[in-house]
Amino acid sequence: MSHRPERKEKNCLNCGAIVQGRFCQVCGQENLEPKETFWGMFMHFFADITHFDGKFFTSLKDLLFRPGFLSAEYMRGRRARYLNPVRMYVFTSAIFFLIFFSIANLNDNFKVTGNEPLTARERSRRIEKVQDKIKEDSTNTDLEKQLAILMDTSVPVHAMDLARFERDFTTVSTFGGTYRDMRQYDSVQHARPSGGRDGWLTRLWNKRAIQLNEKYRYKGYEAMEKLPELILHKLPYLLFVSLPFFAFILKLLYIRRKDYYYADHGIFSIHHYIFTFILILFTIFFGKLEDMTGWSIFEWLTILPIILVGPVYLFIAMKKFYRQGGGKTFVKFLLLNLFGAILLITLLLAFFLFAIFQL
Repeated sequence: MSHRPERKEKNCLNCGAIVQGRFCQVCGQENLEPKETFWGMFMHFFADITHFDGKFFTSLKDLLFRPGFLSAEYMRGRRARYLNPVRMYVFTSAIFFLIFFSIANLNDNFKVTGNEPLTARERSRRIEKVQDKIKEDSTNTDLEKQLAILMDTSVPVHAMDLARFERDFTTVSTFGGTYRDMRQYDSVQHARPSGGRDGWLTRLWNKRAIQLNEKYRYKGYEAMEKLPELILHKLPYLLFVSLPFFAFILKLLYIRRKDYYYADHGIFSIHHYIFTFILILFTIFFGKLEDMTGWSIFEWLTILPIILVGPVYLFIAMKKFYRQGGGKTFVKFLLLNLFGAILLITLLLAFFLFAIFQL
């Protein structure tokens, strides 16, 4: 509650309703003088921050150490002392992805290898392969250029130096054949009878694949490095999209429980996602400690949260929130993980295809 003086007028400045007391009974706004001193504004800001912090840490403590309790409290209507689940999800996911993209070294982890200088053994093997191809096709000038580069031992050779002369290198494969360019593809399609031509989906894919193969014809490694980066930066959207589907799976698993609405499953899913974010942050933190110290204990602490803590926490949370026996909960726990994995793979495939069209 603010310490500013109450207005003498009884019309709410926010909605216009007649206020019966200090707070508007329609919109909840305090009926205070709108003018505010700098000190008053600062104290208001400080109170909002500490109020948010208090609710956040209370919610976080119960979320981490009392599986299923926070969701059950929300379902019972005890919400004043806890942070709203949606606000908590937005805040936690923002912190998670900020740290994830800042310190997880994604560029190193997903960097495509193969563009380092060839070793003497690798160079020798490539020379033999190129010489064999020249015997089969002596008119191929690109093979002669590759051989000249490989035979020059005075300079290091990279895979990309040779890729410039690869005629059969493709970034993305096409369906129904290999096409050099769009003109060839259109020519093949026109030559076929109307019933034998590619459908609209195949045609859409093939045209995009041909464009990418032309764009990255001599820099395929660049495409292979850019694609994982595009997918990873879509991860926040993927998780956000998966959340209502995850709640729908829970709805199906507990469809006979009429006292649980879809929104209740949604609240449980949000709290589970928040816990997962925090768990992954711990694995990243222990992974960094392992890199700095070289101690194997941190390797175990990186693996255990994912393979042990996460599943055990989810099982206990389901058992306490849905109030069913251990046997039923375990079966539904297994089904949830199975359908959840299928959902994740499907969404990853969808986002992969989306990233292809953004390359």
